[in-house]
Amino acid sequence: MSKNRELTELAFLKAIDDLIEEDGFENLGVNAVAAKAGLSKMLIYRYFESLDGLIVAYIQRNDYWINLEPELPDVAHLGDFVKKLFRDQITMLRDSYTLRRLYRWELSAKNKVIKELRERREAKGIWLIEAVSRLTNRPKEDIAVMATVLTSSITYLVLLEENCPVYNGFKLQSETGWEQLEKGLDRLIDNWIKNYTNE
Repeated sequence: MSKNRELTELAFLKAIDDLIEEDGFENLGVNAVAAKAGLSKMLIYRYFESLDGLIVAYIQRNDYWINLEPELPDVAHLGDFVKKLFRDQITMLRDSYTLRRLYRWELSAKNKVIKELRERREAKGIWLIEAVSRLTNRPKEDIAVMATVLTSSITYLVLLEENCPVYNGFKLQSETGWEQLEKGLDRLIDNWIKNYTNE
């Protein structure tokens, strides 16, 4: 990729971030993104094919699971490794207003670029599930269920946080509530790992 193209793409990605922070996702458009970046809107079509393509590029660059490249632990450190994975997912999604908005968009969108995004996320998830399966010598299906429940629950609760102050007694709009959730998550993972490694 040429330096000019790289700088142009970064400018558009920064514009997406700024616009969603300022005005929300609903007012996002090709003209607004181009104006914010100070570039021609034709470059959006040239490099990303469409506004949707640009949005997916943003998600791919910032998505926690897609960009995860962990060094796998030994069995003795598997619990800490798994706990950190899910705690980091919480932190990254809670810290990014833009990413939360785009996750909501992704839930209601159906197009080629979204399909590719989901395929990339799925590939990383399967890779992690297979790695934990090898470490624990447990069926992939069992690990996939646990991973699916945890990742989807975290995503749902973080997306809910803006408009829902309490969920099952946990105060989603306070750090205390999230600390309680993370401690409970740690205990759940400890018990899960203990059961799997002791059998």
